[in-house]
Amino acid sequence: MQKNSSEIPSKLKKRLYPVVLEFFSRNDFHQVNIRKISAAASVSTGTIYKYFPSKEALILRILEEKIEELKNRMERHFQGIESTREKFRKAFWVLMDAYDDLPGLAVTFFITVPTRTWMQRGTFMRYDIHNAFVRVIKEGRSRGEIDPLLSDSRITSLFFMHCYREIQVWYFHGMEWKLVDTIDKFFPVFWKTVSLS
Repeated sequence: MQKNSSEIPSKLKKRLYPVVLEFFSRNDFHQVNIRKISAAASVSTGTIYKYFPSKEALILRILEEKIEELKNRMERHFQGIESTREKFRKAFWVLMDAYDDLPGLAVTFFITVPTRTWMQRGTFMRYDIHNAFVRVIKEGRSRGEIDPLLSDSRITSLFFMHCYREIQVWYFHGMEWKLVDTIDKFFPVFWKTVSLS
């Protein structure tokens, strides 16, 4: 039985997680296996299987932990910002900046891991990060800044659609630019779509 993430030693995470992200960002999902990860990370396969029953469980656990980190970072950056528009801009910045720092994370999130595999995990819809957006949307609605005809889930979907598209284009062109530099190009379109302005 898989152990809780809090029981995974931080020393193991520091050794294992960067290698796993490197493998999944540079290879097709089906070419990666625990044996190769074990050798590259100098961690025995037995140790890996003690905490993760499969490569799918391993990479999805890492992605889930990264989502939690991103959500917490986003909420810290929201502090002191009143404008709904600027909160959404900041949310894009937090994600794109994180992906610039860890390009392997962006590639793994949006390119490598098959959506069906993640959907079967049951954590594909992360309601903690969704709830962070819902709070921003609710505040925006109360100030008359958000289009009342758009549902919370539609606005959240539009947000991630822009992230997904920018990362696909960036990846296709060899990751030649910073993702944060794309925000000024697409953000006005996003805001015009969701706002009343």
